[in-house]
Amino acid sequence: SLSTAPPGSGVGGGSLSIWMSVCLSECLLTVFLSLSLVTSASISCSVSSLPLSLTVKFVNCGQGGLVQFECSNPSDFRIEADGVVYALRPFTVSTLRAVPLVIVARDETNQQQWQTQVRLTPPIGQSQQKTQNKISVGQLKRMKRDWVIPPINVPENSRGEFPQDLVRIRSDNDKNRSLRYSVTGPGADQPPTGIFIIHPISGELSVMKPLDREHISNFHLRAHAVDLNGNQVESPIDIVINVIDMNDNRPEFIHQIWNGTIPEGSKPGTFVMTVTSVDKDDPKTANGMLRYKIVSQNPESPTSNMFTINNKTGGIITVAAGLDREKVPQYTLIIQATDMEGNPMYGLSNTATAVIKVTDINDNPPEFTAETFFGEVPENRVNVIVANLTVTDKDQPNTPAWNTVYKITGGDPTGRFSVPTDPTTNEGLVTVVKPIDYEISRTYVLTVVAVNEVSLARGIHSPRQSTATVSIRVIDVNESPNFEPNPKLIKLEEGMQPESALTTFTAQDPDRFMQQTIRYTRLSDPANWLRIDPNTGHITTIAVLDRESPYVKDNMYSATFLASDSGIPPASGTGTLQIFLLDINDNAPHVYPQETEMCEKPEPNGFNITALDGDLSPNAGPFAFELANRPSDIQRNWTITRLSDFAQLSLKIGFLESGIYEIPIIITDSGNLPMSNTSYLRVKVCQCDHNGDCTDQQHIVAAGLGTGAIIAILLCIIILLILVLLFVVWMKRRDKERQAKQLLIDPEDDVRDNILKYDEEGGGEEDQDYDLSQLQQPDTIEPDAIKPVGIRRMDERPLHPEPQYPIRSAAPHPGDIGDFINEGLKAADNDPTAPPYDSLLVFDYEGSGSTAGSLSSLNSSSSGGDQDYDYLNDWGPRFRKLADMYGGSDD
Repeated sequence: SLSTAPPGSGVGGGSLSIWMSVCLSECLLTVFLSLSLVTSASISCSVSSLPLSLTVKFVNCGQGGLVQFECSNPSDFRIEADGVVYALRPFTVSTLRAVPLVIVARDETNQQQWQTQVRLTPPIGQSQQKTQNKISVGQLKRMKRDWVIPPINVPENSRGEFPQDLVRIRSDNDKNRSLRYSVTGPGADQPPTGIFIIHPISGELSVMKPLDREHISNFHLRAHAVDLNGNQVESPIDIVINVIDMNDNRPEFIHQIWNGTIPEGSKPGTFVMTVTSVDKDDPKTANGMLRYKIVSQNPESPTSNMFTINNKTGGIITVAAGLDREKVPQYTLIIQATDMEGNPMYGLSNTATAVIKVTDINDNPPEFTAETFFGEVPENRVNVIVANLTVTDKDQPNTPAWNTVYKITGGDPTGRFSVPTDPTTNEGLVTVVKPIDYEISRTYVLTVVAVNEVSLARGIHSPRQSTATVSIRVIDVNESPNFEPNPKLIKLEEGMQPESALTTFTAQDPDRFMQQTIRYTRLSDPANWLRIDPNTGHITTIAVLDRESPYVKDNMYSATFLASDSGIPPASGTGTLQIFLLDINDNAPHVYPQETEMCEKPEPNGFNITALDGDLSPNAGPFAFELANRPSDIQRNWTITRLSDFAQLSLKIGFLESGIYEIPIIITDSGNLPMSNTSYLRVKVCQCDHNGDCTDQQHIVAAGLGTGAIIAILLCIIILLILVLLFVVWMKRRDKERQAKQLLIDPEDDVRDNILKYDEEGGGEEDQDYDLSQLQQPDTIEPDAIKPVGIRRMDERPLHPEPQYPIRSAAPHPGDIGDFINEGLKAADNDPTAPPYDSLLVFDYEGSGSTAGSLSSLNSSSSGGDQDYDYLNDWGPRFRKLADMYGGSDD
């Protein structure tokens, strides 16, 4: 047998431990039933007065149900809640077989139960002290050890020397042969490895390092004994090592800051919140048993002990009255948690902060800032804010206890005002919702009550300041005149002649307290039939009223009139006059349809016609039809017969030549004073095919060209001829104007263009370096005169001062002009720096003076007859015009 004992101890008493598994799961239940529950467990034990220890382990497969164990023989055996079975009396060998033992496991939740049977057998062998006892579960067998090692307790965080011996394992077989010991399991050969070792020869089990219960609370090892060949000589023995907790962890709050709320005015004993702290030490020992207390309270108002805490659960409650959010909106508590059951000397502690906000209740009613509010509003205005009502409320803003609702309790019986609340400022906005008439009421005095959205707290009453008076003054404005009735309906017969009186359509001015006059004008009269007197509103006709007018819809004609008063600013109103026109017989009937077709040999030889009348019944049908007497061939070829509301026109002869015939028909209506009309029916007679369709339609259409079409064609031709004639006259006139312009100013032949032409720019900028003074006074400036340095613009004035030229006579000789030009040309040709020839055409600067007199002197001479300009004809066509103007006789 493999025995174990603490180091240095002897062999102790024996005990037996059997582990039996029962599963609540159905799938696992079947497996365990076949192995454990259905079969019996055979237990060999010595019959002695020592109690038998049998441990039944129940596996619940994670269902978490509460299982209760029961024993079938409670007088002989007792089973504890942890599954340990004890013998209550000694047993003899003869009574072992007669003592059956059944263990029942019952689930208290659903009353489901399982059971297993334990059979006790007498010992086998000579000596009860040395006998090997067997445990059999079905086909499984194992050897009983000499004893079971009780759990070994090792304190955590040990500072002792390592390795530290825990227990020594020895086998009975080591007396006659050498054995080797080893341990397996977590902490030995499984992670975390290296914590426990065993001396292979002596069997001494030792721990190699300090243990941490918070990391691993216990270790389950198994000890083995083998010979030198590795053969197992003993069954493994289980070793349980429990790590004993030490107070090495401070309490830790789940949250460092705890937030709670409590309504103001709460009574003492009102629960606020619960703070929780955890300690990693063993909660079953004093190391993990925590106690709470309040260290400080801020502010200490109204007392320093407004709250208390349950030292075990951490629940915070109030212990004093006087919570008022308007005075203290928030409390801050420092909570301390201490282990070792709160022992301040040995326990470890930690603190956290509890923030308790005092929530608002409606304990402060709204109060108006004034007893009376004033406002004014123009009459007939709606959705206008008259006054703003302000209140004060000490409750928390933007909460139902602060939001104010305004109610009108008096002074507004007709409901013309409302007081909505401004959500931002909490003000009451007195608003007009129905028009107010100054002539009915000039002032309104409203009584308004202010309440909160939620009711006041119990015991709080509304003060007098929660009611206010609102005085509203109505401002008189100029109102529009009103027509009564509007619209106004009258009934008249059509055909009423101009200047006939119809009715008087007047408006009333609602402004009774204003002395005003009203004037009337016509605003809408589509047919231009009516006229209204601007002062009296008397309506007369200016044209004949015709029911058949396109402006009349369903016998109704509508006209709109405007009434304006003399107020400042003036106001106006509109009224509609509806005239229902009664029909009279004022329209003669006419034939319908106006055109028809028939064959030369009609089959049948007649067709139906009717008449249309613009009047209504009884001034319309039934109609009377007859053929006119002329032309004479009408009654000879045609006949007409009345059939109810229509007539049938028939051909008397069997053949009628193709063409267009206009048949005059006299139609008479059925009015009280009947009206007749001769209406022409246009009949197209054509050659027809076998289906009765016309075959010479184009010929008939051409032949039937009416008088209107011919007149239209002639008008078009005349208009076209007039347009052509106007175009010819315009072309001749333009040619004459062109010829006259050439005689006066010819762009090619006019000599003045050659002298004062400015539309040519010459060469580029590099060709502009020349002295324009050569053209100003060729007699005084030599070609080799000093020229300015650099290139100048054409319009730039000369740099040197301009000379004062002598004034020539008023009537210079014409030869001076030619000499002037020739001298300038000579100077330019001899100047190597002069621009090209085309640049001489640029005369954009003429200087400040000229030696030549004004051209007006040609016609300013007192004796113009003394001048002889006939020589200008010899200069060519360019000067011929001057010769005609100044030469010859006076005419």
